[in-house]
Amino acid sequence: MKPEDSSVTFASLALAEPIQRALAEKNYTHPSPIQARAIPALLEGRDMIGIAQTGTGKTAAFALPILHRLAEANKPRVARRPRTLILTPTRELAVQIAENLALYGKHLPLKYTLVFGGVGEHPQIKALAAGVDIVVATPGRLLDLMQQNHCFLESIEVFVLDEADRMLDMGFAPSIKKIVSRLPSNRQSLLFSATMPESIREMTNKLLRNPVRVEVAPVSSTAERIEQRVCLVDKNKKYSLLLHILSQHKDGLALVFSRTKHGSNRLAQNLERDGLGADAIHGNKSQGARQRALEDFRTGNIRVLVATDIAARGIDVKGISLVINYDIPNEPESYVHRIGRTARAGATGIAISLCDDTERGFLRDIQRLIRKTIPVDNTHPFAPGGNGKVLTPDPANRPAPRPSAQPIHNRNPRNNPVDGQRPQNHLGRNSQQPSRSHGGHSAHGAQRPHRNDRPQRDGASAEARPAARGPRRPHADKPAAAQQPEQDKGFSGGFWRKGR
Repeated sequence: MKPEDSSVTFASLALAEPIQRALAEKNYTHPSPIQARAIPALLEGRDMIGIAQTGTGKTAAFALPILHRLAEANKPRVARRPRTLILTPTRELAVQIAENLALYGKHLPLKYTLVFGGVGEHPQIKALAAGVDIVVATPGRLLDLMQQNHCFLESIEVFVLDEADRMLDMGFAPSIKKIVSRLPSNRQSLLFSATMPESIREMTNKLLRNPVRVEVAPVSSTAERIEQRVCLVDKNKKYSLLLHILSQHKDGLALVFSRTKHGSNRLAQNLERDGLGADAIHGNKSQGARQRALEDFRTGNIRVLVATDIAARGIDVKGISLVINYDIPNEPESYVHRIGRTARAGATGIAISLCDDTERGFLRDIQRLIRKTIPVDNTHPFAPGGNGKVLTPDPANRPAPRPSAQPIHNRNPRNNPVDGQRPQNHLGRNSQQPSRSHGGHSAHGAQRPHRNDRPQRDGASAEARPAARGPRRPHADKPAAAQQPEQDKGFSGGFWRKGR
């Protein structure tokens, strides 16, 4: 926690002595801006909307007041009835929050448990049955345990919805609605989000009562300590450029983002094949595999971690000096969260994006969001054209235009003209195909005959065409429903509207 305002210190905040002692042991003396503004209001019991990008210290902003409140009340634990519920979109973020709770509450007699999928549920059921003060959970597994009567929420005193915008993006809205319906009305509610779309505003109206709003470093801003640049490259040369960049930046850990799970697996396997220690982390991997990959990355056993956007807000690893966007994100906000994995806690970092011709639109959306132009680096050896002037696609790489329509006999190699003679059809008569023009008339100005009266293209009737070409299938043979299947138009509406 870097000093941001010398007039506010943790010692000046009314936090319990065991919490102050834990902070002093880590040499945390000055809160970040969001912590300095949020902690006093939360200690008063106010509901809160927190708008902050990743890496601003918002976890401590709500964790410290929660620990203080639970320690001051000192109520006995009740089986299957926690006092605080913290909902997160990803397992990695849940683990990160739990680590912060353990750090700040190390001198307090409080217990917490993690509830998420990807691992067996029996240890979680056992911990809930023994009684805990805090549950950090993802919506799916928590709702599953609630339906099995392993967890009840009527004793919740503090409810935290972290990364609310990411929750909705991942489709957790129905689960959140069911969980909120089980919460007592007399509670303190906190909502943290990096963005404030209309769906989040509707959610706050349902969840919060007269909330205080704290907004620090909105998502449209990026950390000033991150050196950003974009490398224009052909798609088939991206991997070669990735190897070049990693060879030029050998110090520190490198985090590479891929758009798809399959792509992240393929990248990690190729990097391992080329002698770079790498692993992948994404939603299809078990929680054990994800935790092992993160631990290997954190300890330096592997230098490169390939991830999808699901991990963009859940990786908090010291020593990440380089973030590479192998695929430009199609959601501009994801760019800010991706590069926010570096330059944390006052450090500096580099963010490099590899952009091919198909991703120029995504790059423009990102620059519009962050309100700045990302410098283009054309000094790498794989720049299209090799002269740095590659802001437009290379004309040599454009697909050739489709050939204009021509008589069928000219498309058939068996009927190619020989010695300047026109080809003959299989009946032995010269083809008398009329000249074709776009105005409905022949080359001599005569009106073209009706299509039913025209001779066939090869001078023969439809029944007498060569068998090698096969019969034409009328377009009308295919029913309209089969030609264009009905598409799911999805849900368009508010957060609480039926059908979400």
